[in-house]
Amino acid sequence: MAYEINQTLPRSLGRLKSGESNRPTFASHVRGVLASLLPRYGLLIAFLLLWQLSSTRGWINPAIFPPLNVILSALWTNLANGALLDDIAVSLQRSGTAFAFAVVVGIPLGLFMGQFRAVEQALDPILQLFRQTSALALYPVFILLLGLGETSKIFVIFWATLFPVLLATIGGVKEVDRKLIEMARTYGAGPLTIFRRVILPASVPAIFVGLRLSATTALLLLIAAEMIGANKGIGFQVMNAQYNFQIPLMFAAILLLAFLGLAVNALLVLLQRRLCRWSQPNA
Repeated sequence: MAYEINQTLPRSLGRLKSGESNRPTFASHVRGVLASLLPRYGLLIAFLLLWQLSSTRGWINPAIFPPLNVILSALWTNLANGALLDDIAVSLQRSGTAFAFAVVVGIPLGLFMGQFRAVEQALDPILQLFRQTSALALYPVFILLLGLGETSKIFVIFWATLFPVLLATIGGVKEVDRKLIEMARTYGAGPLTIFRRVILPASVPAIFVGLRLSATTALLLLIAAEMIGANKGIGFQVMNAQYNFQIPLMFAAILLLAFLGLAVNALLVLLQRRLCRWSQPNA
């Protein structure tokens, strides 16, 4: 018995020591994080570091391109005192309302047009004409028709965000594998069942591509809409800061808009992964 204990104890201690040596250290963990981040964000980090160094060293004019720490300080100060919070709420309300209307109109219309070729051929020329007409070029027309208030701002954003959703939905319906539809018909599925079980699920990934493009377009048009006849919003804050030569605040508002765009895109990507697990490569 004592012999077995003496033989087993060294082996157990050896396994314990080898297990301790195989544990990842803090340095190896940091190296792993850097190895995963640098290929994707290396150029962005280098650009930000170059901006900070160039501005602090005087290689570029710091009055026009302030250091990043000054911009972040202005952003934090105006968020802490509530100066930018009202602008964020107003801007999100405008862009969110326009985006919601674009989704409500674009997805059903795209699903309908994608299934009926005659309807698509009849409406496609006028859709392409409207799509190629810049929303900003039509903004004066919307102001003449709807006034300089909230309605014209929301409508110009809606006009620009409608087409990415609509065209992506039409494309998603048209790209559904016809063999799946024929198979469903062979098993006795009716038109409504085919639409609900085959066409709609197969179109969802393409629809989400249109939603992401539309959300980005909504934020881009928001700035232009708020630069004319507005007294609240992130776009107004950008122009107001530029007029008053508050350059750090101007860049802070631009940075805030970028953060909002990234947040909205990340939210849509997360929603797409939840709803379209079957279409993920690693699902």
